[in-house]
Amino acid sequence: MSVTLVVLECGAATTVQDGGRRGYLRFGLSSSGPMDRLAHAAANALVGNAIDAPAIEFGLSGGRFRVEGGSVRLALAGARCPITLDGEQIGHHRSVVLREGAQLRIDRPRDGVFTTLALAGGIVLPPSMGSVSLHRRAALGGLNGRPLREGDRLALAPPPVSGEADHMLDPVAIDRDQPIRVVLGPQEGRFTASGIETLLGSIFTVSTQADRMGYQLDGPRIKHGKMGADIVSDGTVAGSIQVPGSGRPIVLLADRQTTGGYPKIATVVSADLRRLAQRQPGNPVRFASVPLEEAVRLARERAVEIAALPALRAPLLDAADRLRLANLAGNAVDAFSFEE
Repeated sequence: MSVTLVVLECGAATTVQDGGRRGYLRFGLSSSGPMDRLAHAAANALVGNAIDAPAIEFGLSGGRFRVEGGSVRLALAGARCPITLDGEQIGHHRSVVLREGAQLRIDRPRDGVFTTLALAGGIVLPPSMGSVSLHRRAALGGLNGRPLREGDRLALAPPPVSGEADHMLDPVAIDRDQPIRVVLGPQEGRFTASGIETLLGSIFTVSTQADRMGYQLDGPRIKHGKMGADIVSDGTVAGSIQVPGSGRPIVLLADRQTTGGYPKIATVVSADLRRLAQRQPGNPVRFASVPLEEAVRLARERAVEIAALPALRAPLLDAADRLRLANLAGNAVDAFSFEE
C-alpha cells in the first residue's frame, strides 16, 4: 500500500521545492528552489534524505497534515513556529515519526518567514525540466504547476520506520542583527556617490511587496546618476539589487526574472540570501559592502557547511539520558573536596 501525505490545511505560499532547476537561465527561466537553502538541507539531513531532496516550504504560514498507508519520519527547520503532533508540542531541528492517523500541525512562524518540512524518502512527483521545484509564474513543478492547497495528496516513498532514535541538529541561526553583505555593482556607476551612501548607510524595511520573486524595500530613496534609471536589459542573479526610477530598491530572489532593465547597484552575497529571505515585512535591513574575494570565500564556506550537515546530526536523547550524561556536580569529587 502506498504512503500518502494529506494536506488538511495550508497557506497560499506553501510549495514543493527541491535543489532547484539548473541550466535554463539562458532560456529565461530562473532556478526556483528553497528560499533558505541551509534550512532545506538541514531538514533533509535530519531524515536521512539527500540534502537537495524535494520538501515542503511554508512562507509566513503553516498547515495541518496527516499520513495514510503507513508512517513517515519528518523534520522541520528554518523559521521557528509552534509545531504539535496530536496536540503534543515538538521542537524544530529534530526528527519525529508521524504515524498513520496522527495529525501534524504547524502554526505561523513567530520569527522568520520560511520553514521547510522534509519527509524521509522524499515526495514523489514528476520532474519538470529536471526539477520538482514550483516556479509559480511559469506554472512548472510542484503539484500540477501550483502551490499546495487543502485536500491535496502527495505520494511519499518512506523507508520502513525503524526503532532507531530520532535525530537533532543545532538550530540554524538567522543573525537578524547583522547587516546583509553585498558586493557593489555591476552598475554602481549609474548612481551618485550619495546614492551609494544611502544604500550602505541607511536602515530599510521589508515592504509588503515581498514574495519568492523578490523583496521591495521601504526607506530613503536611492539617487541615480545623470544617465537615469533605465538600462539595456541584461542578466540578473539571485541577490541582484535593482533600483527603478522610484529609488526604492528591489532584491531579486529565487523566482526572479532572468533579465531586467533597471540598474543594479549591488548584489547580495549568496551566503546571506537566506538571512534576507527570513526577514518579515516591517523587519529592518542594513547593508554592508564586502570585496568580491570575501563573497567567494563565504560561498565556499556555506557549501562546506551544507555538505557537512548529514554527519553532524546526533541522536535525540530523552530526558533520562540527558540527565545521565550531564555533569551536574561540576568538578566536585565528594562533599568536602573539589578537583583543581
